[in-house]
Amino acid sequence: MTRRFITLLFAAVLALTAGAQNASKAKSILDKTAKIVSNKGGASANFKITGSNTRALSGKISIKGNKFQATTPDGSVWYNGKTQWAYMTDTEEVNVSTPTDAQQAQMNPYKFITLYQKGYDLSMKTLTGAYEIHLKAKDAKQSIKEMYITVNSKTYLPSLVKMQQGGKWSTISISNFKAQNLSDALFTFNPKQYPDAEVIDLR
Repeated sequence: MTRRFITLLFAAVLALTAGAQNASKAKSILDKTAKIVSNKGGASANFKITGSNTRALSGKISIKGNKFQATTPDGSVWYNGKTQWAYMTDTEEVNVSTPTDAQQAQMNPYKFITLYQKGYDLSMKTLTGAYEIHLKAKDAKQSIKEMYITVNSKTYLPSLVKMQQGGKWSTISISNFKAQNLSDALFTFNPKQYPDAEVIDLR
């Protein structure tokens, strides 16, 4: 066994070890973030979505467990953990559906708190005052191929989520996170509040 081969083998082992440690630290950071975001009573935040296939859209989101409710100038979305209602202000239509993980992630920037736990390889790099966590799908069939999550290094709150699906990237900026005690009723569409709305069941 030549000295050159031994040197290359040693370098490869070091690289694998460093990669494993990097992935472990990335998961540890997201574990802390998920614990904060997954406040038992719920939480709210402001968000802004930009992307190559959509115009910029700003609004407010409330979350509790895997439930969320988002409001923008164009309409509102409710998700109670199983069913999603999407109300469009201009048409006064409510589309009822059972969304996929990718569809949920388009409106819920905190969806990553469950996605990162399986099906993705993790890596990270340190920025000024933040960590950037990179998620890459292990399975090519995953609808969300890649995701970058920027996390504040002091508060462990996420400030930016960038994801790739369908060959296109979208970015969600997050601000003003507040832990709150939210009622479960907030995450289910109430037809009494929208008496003129036409409900379209797409399930």
